[in-house]
Amino acid sequence: MSRLLLLCFCLAAVQLQAQPLGLPAVPIPANNPMSADKIELGERLFNDVRFSSTAQISCSTCHDAEKAFADYPLSVSLGIRDLAGTRNAPTVVNAAYNKTQFWDGRSPDLEDQSQHPFVNPVEMGLPNHQPILLVIRNDPDYRQAFDRVFHIEAGAITMEHVKMAIAAFERTLVSGDSPFDRFYFGGDDTAMSDAAKRGFDVFLKDGRCVSCHTIEQDHALFTDHRFHNIGIGINDMAGRVPELSSAFMLAKQRGTDVDVAVLTDEDTSHLGRFAISDDVADMGAFKTPTLRNVDVTGPYMHDGSLETLREVIEHYNNGGVTHPDDAVNPYLSGGIRPLNLTEKQMNDLEAFMKALTSPQYVRGGNQE
Repeated sequence: MSRLLLLCFCLAAVQLQAQPLGLPAVPIPANNPMSADKIELGERLFNDVRFSSTAQISCSTCHDAEKAFADYPLSVSLGIRDLAGTRNAPTVVNAAYNKTQFWDGRSPDLEDQSQHPFVNPVEMGLPNHQPILLVIRNDPDYRQAFDRVFHIEAGAITMEHVKMAIAAFERTLVSGDSPFDRFYFGGDDTAMSDAAKRGFDVFLKDGRCVSCHTIEQDHALFTDHRFHNIGIGINDMAGRVPELSSAFMLAKQRGTDVDVAVLTDEDTSHLGRFAISDDVADMGAFKTPTLRNVDVTGPYMHDGSLETLREVIEHYNNGGVTHPDDAVNPYLSGGIRPLNLTEKQMNDLEAFMKALTSPQYVRGGNQE
């Protein structure tokens, strides 16, 4: 090995092991170790529009690097032929730390998650995964790349290899080093504004945000990885839930594809984790999202129904309803109740959440 190649290899190894301030080490599955070549291959697959039925949509269409790997300002993403789904595209940044993927946790890891959008009729619209393999096996550059990473010939390439490469790339999309991280973990008292510091106090105390958006002693993922009914979507259909859930359970028993159902039917989408677990306790519950980069990854909630951070804060302040006179659904999680925050507290809390933006994703001077 030449000295130049050795240097490149060492630099790549350092890059893979680095972790930003405020984050733990990225969990790497034993059956999918990282390498610079695999990451490069995964990035190319992530951006390839040929893996859609119209040859116009890629993973990066809805998870845009220029938009913190989310889909601002769309409430729900548009797939082939501008078909609209029912879910807001969550950022891929720091998804490597998620214990489950998708809003309802229906995929256990990044590898499994990566395969579903290709064949969803309102996303990339392929009939199956075979067209992807045909493209790859007939592309000389892909053939060389897969051989270099997995040591296999073109005919042996499978979706398992594709999934592992995409997941490896996604595990490099991590970001910390926010003003909060520099203040809290770095000890820099000047890193956050006074308003953000007051907002952090609200976050910990009167706002009770930290109950679900957790902070550990040496890192902060701002999620408990659990599922909660916070009164979004299901409030408006609460009276129809028994009928809708029974109909869905019957359809599921008859073989309905859950991945397709939750993205093509609004009512089914609002059933949340229940559609996966069949547990009534999960009715209308969705995964706690990370708050990192939250200021630049709106709109918010699983359906993108809240446009601004202030609307999100007011929803929680109202006790799980968007408007104070709205009805509360009977499946609301127990910890959701009116907060009685003042205007000043809500302003400060918003300032704190804006201080969770990593430098590379700052947009429009939002950095505290």
